[in-house]
Amino acid sequence: MATASSTTSTTTIKAVAVINGANDVKGSLQFLQLPNGFTQVKGKITGLSPGLHGFHIHALGDTTNGCNSTGPHFNPLKKNHGDPLSQERHAGDLGNIIAGPNGIAEVSVMDTQVILFYNIQIMSSLHELWIHLPFIPSFHLP
Repeated sequence: MATASSTTSTTTIKAVAVINGANDVKGSLQFLQLPNGFTQVKGKITGLSPGLHGFHIHALGDTTNGCNSTGPHFNPLKKNHGDPLSQERHAGDLGNIIAGPNGIAEVSVMDTQVILFYNIQIMSSLHELWIHLPFIPSFHLP
């Protein structure tokens, strides 16, 4: 579930992704687009296997066939695939998160390419936030 709301500042946009995935994966992520151009992604995800997990926002809201139906990474500027720290990358490619031995990943990302107001397109894209094991799609975060 993703929702958007304006705060007291007209230049701040907020979205929340509530995660109820397969294999008891749960959590929530707050997306806060700040007036300085950065978007902060912060939250906690539990129930993951320990280690690295790919962290992506996909383009479509269709989760009927798992990762196969969510489309490519969110990429409104049509950039090439690249490192999360590169300016040349898909906006929805946020790199990796790390789950500790207890299966919990504390997420804290500051990014200039995840912009919540691309004609509000990302608001529907937050419905198909995925966490992947390296190279293998594993957990769906609706």
